[in-house]
Amino acid sequence: MKITSVKATCHNVPVTLPLNKPLPQTFVLVRVETDEGIEGVGITDGSMRFSTKEFINRQLAPFLKGKNPLETERLWNKDAYAELGIMPSVLATSATVRWGMSAVDIALWDIRGKHFNQPVFRLLGGSSSRVPVYVTFGFPVYSREELAEVARQFVAEGQLNLKMNVGFTPGRDLAEDEARVRAVREAMGDQGMLMVDANDRFNFMEARELARRIEPYNITWFESPLFIKTDFRLLASLRERTSIPIGHGGSLPGRRWLYRELVANGAVDFVQPNVIHVGGFTEAQKIAHLAQAFSIPVANGGGQPHHNMHLIAGVANGWTVEFHYGHTLRDEVIWIDPPRYDRGWLTLPEKPGLGLELNEAAVKEYEEA
Repeated sequence: MKITSVKATCHNVPVTLPLNKPLPQTFVLVRVETDEGIEGVGITDGSMRFSTKEFINRQLAPFLKGKNPLETERLWNKDAYAELGIMPSVLATSATVRWGMSAVDIALWDIRGKHFNQPVFRLLGGSSSRVPVYVTFGFPVYSREELAEVARQFVAEGQLNLKMNVGFTPGRDLAEDEARVRAVREAMGDQGMLMVDANDRFNFMEARELARRIEPYNITWFESPLFIKTDFRLLASLRERTSIPIGHGGSLPGRRWLYRELVANGAVDFVQPNVIHVGGFTEAQKIAHLAQAFSIPVANGGGQPHHNMHLIAGVANGWTVEFHYGHTLRDEVIWIDPPRYDRGWLTLPEKPGLGLELNEAAVKEYEEA
C-alpha cells in the first residue's frame, strides 16, 4: 500500500456553551489517501492552523507520497530526518512541525486500523474498551454564579467528574480563584472528581498559595500550574508542597524526551500527552510506555476526546479521557454520530480505525480559505 495524496484544510466551527456563551473552535483537518482506496483522517490544534496547513501541504505531502502508510516508525524516526532534516530539536521548538506531524500520524493510524479491520485502541494494545471520562466545563467566560449553575446542570445529568480553569481572573486574584473553586465544589457536593487547570498561568508562589487555598475542596488534580512549563525542578518543588496531585504535559513543547525529564524529576503524579500535540499515536504510545515504567498513569489533557480515547483505552496505564466541552460540541458538528459519554464513562467503538465518519457538508461549510 502506498500514499497517493495528503491534503490539509483549516476550519472554524462556531459553538455555543451552556448559558449561551460562544466559544469558536478552530482546527486543521488532514486527509491521507492510498492506492488501495483507504482514506485516513487526522486533526490537530487550530491556534497556528494556517502555518500548519502550509507545512503539511508543501512539505509533508510530497515527502509522504509513494511511502507505505503502515511504516510510521520508519517515516517519523528515520525518513523525516534523512529527507526533511526534521531533528528532535526542531520538534521541540516548532509547534507547526510537531502539530503537522501529529495530524498526519493520526490519519496514518486511521488507515492502519481500516487496513487491519481493527479499532486504533486495539492496535495500541487494547487494554480496555470502556474508560472513565471527565468534562472540562469551567471556562473563564463564566462568572462565579454561572460556574455553579452549569456545574449543577452536569451533575443533574450524571456527569460527576468536572474540570475548571484557574488563573484567568483579573490580576490573577487568588481569593477569587478560590471562591470560584469553592462555588463549583458546593454545587457538586461531596461526590465526583473536581480538577483545576491553570494552563501555565502562575509563578511558583502563586501556584503554591492557590494550592494551599483550595486543598480543602477535595481537588483531584492541579494541572499545568507554572508559567515556565519546562521548569520541571520547580514543578517538583511545588508537588512536594501540596497534597493535591500534579498533572502536566498537555501542551509540552516537545516529544518523549521532555516527558522523560518530567517524570525523572519527580515533577508529576501523572502525565497528560495529547495525540494532536506530541506527534500522533506513534509518539504518544512511547510516552505512555515511558510513564508506565515509572508506575505513572496517563490522563489526557488538551481535549480532543475522540482521538485521545484510543490512547487511554489502548495502554495499560490509561486513566481518563478529557471531554473539553467546546471540542465535544464541535465534534457533534463535524462527525456523524460520534461516540458519547454516559454518566462518566465512554465505550469505545468497534469500527475500524478511529471509528469516526466526517460530516462532509459541515466540514465544507466551516472551511477557511
